[in-house]
Amino acid sequence: MSTPIVIDCDPGHDDAIAILLALASPEVELRGITTVAGNQTLEKTTRNALKVLELAGRTDIPVAAGADRPLRRALRTAANVHGESGLEGPDLPEPTTRPVAESAVDLLAELIEPGVVLVPTGPLTNVALLLERHPDVAGRLERIVWMGGAIAEGNVTPAAEFNAFVDPEAAAAVFGSGIPVTMIGLDVTHMALFTPEHADRLRGTGKAGRVVAELSDFFQKFHEERYGFHGSPIHDALAVADVIDPTLVTRLHCNVEIETVSQYCDGRTVVDRWLVTDGPRNAQVGIDVDAARFLELLVERISSLA
Repeated sequence: MSTPIVIDCDPGHDDAIAILLALASPEVELRGITTVAGNQTLEKTTRNALKVLELAGRTDIPVAAGADRPLRRALRTAANVHGESGLEGPDLPEPTTRPVAESAVDLLAELIEPGVVLVPTGPLTNVALLLERHPDVAGRLERIVWMGGAIAEGNVTPAAEFNAFVDPEAAAAVFGSGIPVTMIGLDVTHMALFTPEHADRLRGTGKAGRVVAELSDFFQKFHEERYGFHGSPIHDALAVADVIDPTLVTRLHCNVEIETVSQYCDGRTVVDRWLVTDGPRNAQVGIDVDAARFLELLVERISSLA
């Protein structure tokens, strides 16, 4: 039996690949996509989600546009990582569909029912607004698997991961909601690098494979220059993979708090890995990953798409 999921995202190279992985995996049923401003503006991230569904021939899946800015802050995007369109690299098909008329929050409230897993792969603005406007959702939502945060590193500041940094107030609301949260952070995504060799295996397998290879080509350049990596972490796909196969990521049940007022550490996900405080154990935090199995899963599933 497949697990129903909803992806809340800001596509983004790794968000796009995460969507394709979900569509290629019988273990999950993608019931809807909601978009948020993050990697790029809301207009661009929404358009990118529609393009990915067009590529996959799955325009039946509803897409709803959400928050165009964080709860209390000015928007910071990541054009330096994802380019001006948010999906630089491949030539993607123009969407033939439009977002649904309802807002992301309303679509989430409609789609979330017992058994549904919410997979946010961007700033948590939409999710925080959902909990504020539809508090009953907390009792229906199975769990949240979020790609964001980090135990010991940052990628937008020395202390903070991008998704947490863009809207730390939203992250604080979600982690304080009582809903079971799994945090797939940089600590594990940086352990699983999608290399040029993986991309070359996909390049000739079909439209989706070629697009993922070309997305990887562009994404790789940033990670080579910034980190010296031979490959790039496909951060958001690992969150989807955690739902597909919960044995891929090793987790620690512990307390996570979000720093929202700090000169140097704003947006820090403060993970009590060694259980030194008496804070509630409000999250399952990824601390290790079977990288080889994850990357093989990603290549095999994307190869299967027409």
